[in-house]
Amino acid sequence: DSASKGFSFKGIKDYLDCYRSGKLTPSQVAKNIIAVLEDCDKSMPPLRAIVQWDQEQIMQMAEASTARYRNKCTLSYLDGIPVCLKEEFKVVPYHHRVGTVYLGTEPETEDATVARKLREAGAIIIGVSNMHELGTGTTGCNPNRYHKIPRNPYKPNHFPGGSSSGSAAAVAAGLCPVALGTDGGGSVRIPASFCGVVGLKGTFGRISCHGSLPLSYSTVSVGPICSSVADAAIVYSILAEPDPLYPYGLKQPKATLSDMCAPDLKGLKLGVDWTFFKACDAEVLSICEKAVEHLQSLGASVVEVSLPEMEEVRVAHVICILSEMRDFLQPDFNKHFQEMNLDTRANLALASQFTALDYITANRQRTRSMRFLQEIFTTVNCILTPAVPSTAPRIYESDLLTGSSNFSLTARSMRFMQLGNFTGIPGLVVPVGYSTAGLPISFQVMAKWWDEAILLRIGLKLEQFRYQTKKPSIYYDILA
Repeated sequence: DSASKGFSFKGIKDYLDCYRSGKLTPSQVAKNIIAVLEDCDKSMPPLRAIVQWDQEQIMQMAEASTARYRNKCTLSYLDGIPVCLKEEFKVVPYHHRVGTVYLGTEPETEDATVARKLREAGAIIIGVSNMHELGTGTTGCNPNRYHKIPRNPYKPNHFPGGSSSGSAAAVAAGLCPVALGTDGGGSVRIPASFCGVVGLKGTFGRISCHGSLPLSYSTVSVGPICSSVADAAIVYSILAEPDPLYPYGLKQPKATLSDMCAPDLKGLKLGVDWTFFKACDAEVLSICEKAVEHLQSLGASVVEVSLPEMEEVRVAHVICILSEMRDFLQPDFNKHFQEMNLDTRANLALASQFTALDYITANRQRTRSMRFLQEIFTTVNCILTPAVPSTAPRIYESDLLTGSSNFSLTARSMRFMQLGNFTGIPGLVVPVGYSTAGLPISFQVMAKWWDEAILLRIGLKLEQFRYQTKKPSIYYDILA
């Protein structure tokens, strides 16, 4: 619990305080959310964060939660908490469209594992959120008829980032304090960064992907997008465990939050490759350098490390993720090519140029890179970088009609993200400041496999560095 100066996002604790004190019930909150969902799509421009929702479903979950609070038998810290899930997850009774116009023709009858766990925890699922078509981009630009362009709550004429665009926009706009996304090339961390909220990509396999479209099986992790590190820790602790339906995470060690609330960072060694760190805009660099000094002032020591072969990592990650997506989407590419957005076609066409040899070489690079990281993590506890080298890009008129394709922007926004996806290590992004234009700037911490606890510990301290939280220009206070 932190004493905030000025504006602060309403988080899980604010909701729980209202429920426990009797000031509001989950049912009253649900009614507020329904009113807001109706309003935010009538606004100009429409927010387009949540693309499918159902009033009856929302009220049903809320009324069940209200009864549990009345009878003092709540299920978890998420009981009565509004959440949304990226459209990449199966959520009953919504259409599993994954950002397309051709998938999910029938309503879903089975929940993804994470959707089921959120229900079992008593959360109120307010709907499914917008996403970049098939997760193929980092802006969130999706001009098709079901989705339209989601807006960045800080500046509605800028993109929220992708591919979990709607999840980040929903949290930043106050629609819900918790959202889930998937991250194969920064798809949780990029939109969280652009929208000024917290994003956690778990270790590969840590949170079950069962019931999400298996676009890339070797790079994608699931993670929460929240308005605070504490909230991300709560969601992580509820979702992170082996799932018999998801083989990649079966052998994982138990998830803990050990030492998360330690008073300082004494004894921690933070690794920085300064050449890599500095490959970002001047405004981003200046704030991120100060954030490193802040962590040092809390007792951590900064150790210079060298992250080898980062250009090879960048290329190999692109080969792996695009080859796997192209393989999985082969029937779609042949059958639904004309229904895909132009940038999706371009990405999948590019992917078809990679050979089996490229894919094998890329995976050899993965083995090398994981070995380098094993060595680095014997000398430091984590690796620090800026989150994204620049702030959220602008939306142009033409993007609304035909979408947007900018390979250099995509490559640049993924620069600090790919290492985590390629090698499977966890990463946390935390907002640390704002550009002169008022757009959020974020910082990233990465740790060794299964050590999410240390990310959350450092993340709590990073939050104290941000001397103020600016209020997004689109913000709904559901508890007001």
